[in-house]
Amino acid sequence: MVLSALLSGCWYEPAGPAPDCYYLNPDKHLSAIGKVGIIELENHSTYPQVAPDVTEAISQALQKKQVFSLTVISKNDRIWRGLEPDLNSTYRLEDLSEIRKATSCNAILVGSVTEFEPFPHMTIGLRLKLVDLTDGQLLWAFEQIWDTADKTTQNRMRRYFRSQTDSDCSHSKAHLLTVSPIRFIKFVAYEAAQTLPAYNGTQNGQQK
Repeated sequence: MVLSALLSGCWYEPAGPAPDCYYLNPDKHLSAIGKVGIIELENHSTYPQVAPDVTEAISQALQKKQVFSLTVISKNDRIWRGLEPDLNSTYRLEDLSEIRKATSCNAILVGSVTEFEPFPHMTIGLRLKLVDLTDGQLLWAFEQIWDTADKTTQNRMRRYFRSQTDSDCSHSKAHLLTVSPIRFIKFVAYEAAQTLPAYNGTQNGQQK
């Protein structure tokens, strides 16, 4: 239905390894958006709890950036039942207006957990799109797969762990990220959120 358009359209070509694989609209002030609604992510894995867990982690990580205010809309919310996502449809201005009225938001964040595998080979795939409900413009897009077996990902996880604990990161402590789904999900959310600029009152969005 009306949310279908927000997940459609052309995707950017990744510019390099995470966390640099993203699109950020250079012509929009993200801090001027106001309120963003995060629709509970679609789940394309076989683990039903992963989508609400990732949605909540993304919400918390974005709130720490202080770029805009946020509200989470779960699948159990009455709003969700009227806004069923479809990856292959197009949207109309009437659709955008309907979503804006239903959610009381100026932009909507939609997406999906494209894959998930737990320990011992923890993997998460994530796709996100932030759409301006006033004109339908794409504000931010992010798509990435994290694999704990990847050495580059392991190095970023160790740096993340150090930044969160403010202490030396031993191999055994960093290993917690590779065995705990919740910790790993928080790391994934952190990396996604890092592609948004921190609010300083003056910035425009810039594409790296």
